Amino acid sequence: MSKVRITKVKSAIDRNERTKNTLQALGLNKMNDSKEVELNGPISGMINKVKHLLKVESI
Repeated sequence: MSKVRITKVKSAIDRNERTKNTLQALGLNKMNDSKEVELNGPISGMINKVKHLLKVESI
């Protein structure tokens, strides 16, 4: 599996509760928070749901 770095670049204010929960499940709480995660099926799906709020870089 490949690793990716995900960074939250936009706010979750005025987003629905499901979007906020997805960001929290990814471990991204504050602006410009970054996480390095293994890219697998569930993580890929969560990233795809909130991709408009994230910056994704492969490592």
